[in-house]
Amino acid sequence: MKCRFCKNNVSHEFVNLLNSPPSNSYLSYEQLNEPEVYYPLKVLVCENCFLVQIDEYYKSTEIFNHEYAYFSSYSSSWLTHAKKYVEMMIDRFGYNSKSFVIEIASNDGYLLKNFKDKEIPVLGIEPTSNTAEAAKTNHNVDSEIDFFGINLAKRLAERGIKADLLLGNNVLAHVPDINDFVGGMPIILKNEGVITMEFPHLFQLIQNNQFDTIYHEHFSYLSFTTVLKIFENNQLEIFDVEELNTHGGSLRIFAKHKADLTKEINSSVNFLLKKEKENGMLNIEYYKNFQSKVNKIKIELLDFLIEQKKLGKKVVAYGAAAKGNTLLNYCGIKNDLVSFIVDANPNKQNKFMPGSHIPIVTEDSLKIEKPDFVIILPWNIKDEIISQIKYIREWNGKFISPIPEISFD
Repeated sequence: MKCRFCKNNVSHEFVNLLNSPPSNSYLSYEQLNEPEVYYPLKVLVCENCFLVQIDEYYKSTEIFNHEYAYFSSYSSSWLTHAKKYVEMMIDRFGYNSKSFVIEIASNDGYLLKNFKDKEIPVLGIEPTSNTAEAAKTNHNVDSEIDFFGINLAKRLAERGIKADLLLGNNVLAHVPDINDFVGGMPIILKNEGVITMEFPHLFQLIQNNQFDTIYHEHFSYLSFTTVLKIFENNQLEIFDVEELNTHGGSLRIFAKHKADLTKEINSSVNFLLKKEKENGMLNIEYYKNFQSKVNKIKIELLDFLIEQKKLGKKVVAYGAAAKGNTLLNYCGIKNDLVSFIVDANPNKQNKFMPGSHIPIVTEDSLKIEKPDFVIILPWNIKDEIISQIKYIREWNGKFISPIPEISFD
């Protein structure tokens, strides 16, 4: 395949998770007896620009369909993160009622509502109609229902729509054509406007064995060095970067037009570039041997589940997350080893996980069934989940985190 960024031939295999159904294609009871489509889940790394990437076996237009099941508002910790971000940006850049904020992949308006509460005009760009409708209904946030790229950016600019702040959280890794996506940004960014993007850091994925964050929605796995090159290639300059603890370790970048001289380059930029280089991320050897780390988790988790089955113990899971689907399907775990999965999102409840066919239920099932172990699939919000369902300890229930290694709480 050709690299999504530099267009060089890409052949070096980073990890092969075999085959998996699309991570958010939750099944109804009626669909359980129907054929299910699996796609290869193999990830490669470009030896030229070090972009780690999956081939587009499954089209983004199919993934982000009209009834997308992920709603950001069901995580209280993520809502807090969004609110703190808005307060920080207003304090740092002085946004007010004369400013204009555009969010790419605005989901159900969970973030933009915070700007709107401050009487700052906003617009969401969101390809899924059901989440865009929720943004309008619940938060009075208008959305442009479309995929972002150069063509949409041009259409918006022709209508006089340009941003003082253009932001996107956990979308940069989701786009199949990263050059087209980033190429649209300078078109709708005002001359002295600011771009912020948050995305999981590839460094953390490798350091902490976060292979379950690999699924068909994530086309790219990003280092800071590679992102900086992609932005530079589109006449944008990163002037600041922050390391965050969200999603197991993310980056928040701040970018501007190259021609904008009103913002100084923060020392954090060179610091992170140096950190990645010193850790070997500009050497193809760094990307080898990840498969063996992944297989170790698979074997240890299966050994544990089989042992509990022999002992007559009940194991369930919490959080019907996309990362959970990757873990379950790669490990070959079905509902004979994990009885059910609890999720707070009513759009997932009473459905079944793709591939594994494990039923998704409400929290009431925990109190009724009193399981011995609860596997936390969205480990990035582990503390939030443990706090919410800590009552399982009343019957000596234990929490399990499978990543970066199996641990008990």
